[in-house]
Amino acid sequence: MQLQDMVVLITGANRGLGLALARAASAAGAKKVYAAARDPSRISVPGAQAVRLDVNSDVDAAAAAELCGDVNVLVNNAGIARGAAALSVGAFEAARAEFETNVYGTWRMTRAFAPVLAAQGGGAVVNVLSALSWLNIPAASTYCVSKSAAWALTNALRNELRGQRTQVVGVHVGYMDTDLTAGVHAPKIRPEDVAAQILQALADGRDEVLADITSRDAKAGLSAEPGAYLRSGA
Repeated sequence: MQLQDMVVLITGANRGLGLALARAASAAGAKKVYAAARDPSRISVPGAQAVRLDVNSDVDAAAAAELCGDVNVLVNNAGIARGAAALSVGAFEAARAEFETNVYGTWRMTRAFAPVLAAQGGGAVVNVLSALSWLNIPAASTYCVSKSAAWALTNALRNELRGQRTQVVGVHVGYMDTDLTAGVHAPKIRPEDVAAQILQALADGRDEVLADITSRDAKAGLSAEPGAYLRSGA
């Protein structure tokens, strides 16, 4: 799928990867870009149509699907990280918040837009996941668990949407140079580079993006002995 003349909706489009994707989609010739955020006044992409959207709200998701009934590509980019260890005080509260956005937000938006995409001939859904869908960092266990669930959800959605010819792309990336990783001192990939890879995956009809060496090593490590997910301190 080429983005030229397509209509794209991107959640969390006010910063980071969402902002990079909105700019990239516009540059690629998208007919229309809906840039969604809880505070639409923070949308800064020239020509994009700002949409007020909280992916945690059933009402907002339904309203977005009605307002943006011409969408060909839904990008589920909005996500949060609370960074709690699994047995820490407050872990359940952190996990609930992360699941609400990272899993149920993606689920809610895809369910709301599935009929819209079907009416456009199938279109595509892009889910922004993580290398941590396959690994676990003890200090951020709850986030890792939410991203593992989001990966499983992506596979379920791909199976269920195949019948209406909707392409479902799972995007895995390690550290990306965004606000979310501002306190992390490690090599990071530019969000603009990840955005370019996502657009290429859509054009190529691929189901998965492994955006950096971290995500590629993580996936390869699933079949290693011992599996990467079994190693201490992964």
